[in-house]
Amino acid sequence: MDGRPVLVSTEHEDPTADLVIRELNRRRVPVLRVDPGKDFPNSAVLTASITAAGWSGRFIVNGRAADLSEVRALYHRRPNAYHPDAADDGARFAAQENRRGLGGVLGALPGCLYLSHPQAIARAEYKPAQLSAAARLGLRVPKTLITNSPSEAAGFAAEQPTVYKPLHAGSYGIDGEPAGIWAASVTPGEITDAVSDRVFCALITAPGVLDWRSEYRHLTYETIECPESIRLALLSFLAEFGLNFGAFDFAVTARGRVVVPKMQPERPMGLAGT
Repeated sequence: MDGRPVLVSTEHEDPTADLVIRELNRRRVPVLRVDPGKDFPNSAVLTASITAAGWSGRFIVNGRAADLSEVRALYHRRPNAYHPDAADDGARFAAQENRRGLGGVLGALPGCLYLSHPQAIARAEYKPAQLSAAARLGLRVPKTLITNSPSEAAGFAAEQPTVYKPLHAGSYGIDGEPAGIWAASVTPGEITDAVSDRVFCALITAPGVLDWRSEYRHLTYETIECPESIRLALLSFLAEFGLNFGAFDFAVTARGRVVVPKMQPERPMGLAGT
């Protein structure tokens, strides 16, 4: 094999990419692994110039370098999206520049084999487009509904056994911990337009821990009845802000006093059935 490198664009923990890189190493193919959304620009440096033959220059990640004009292939698997380091407009602008700069160059390398091209993957990620193409090409597609109307979703679920699936399978965070939504059966009675006046309460015990979110492994959970005075106060609190749902964290002192450190309003979720 010649010395032209292969770029692997994926998240830091990706066992499938690890297997590919291991095989490339066995074949003595140079590999440069990068997670653009996490590594750039902190631990990655791009220096790219345009020529008549295409882009040339260097891409350096954690001290390892690749000549852009010599990249033989880009294995684009599942890198993180470009996220700003802060919430201000300047940080968001920088994140968009990073995506269009580094992402644009990596998507236009001369003579590069793409598996697959990042822009093609992005176009194919929309489930409505996938289902439309599948039906058009003669593949069997189950009866499907995409809606944000609870009444329409409940009616759909009443007509046949129904499975709910998110339109995007990416993970999200809850108090710093990764989480996800899996495909699951759903019945008409489980589809409602709001939590209404129902309050669900759980006691989280965290011995010797100031912030329970820092020690998930040592926590115990117990469902309990919400004290009526607190339940009424919570409903009034939500009404005060015009909210239909809220998630509250309470601190309970050794004497049983309840202290309210924070609350988290939630946005409504889109509904889909298959």
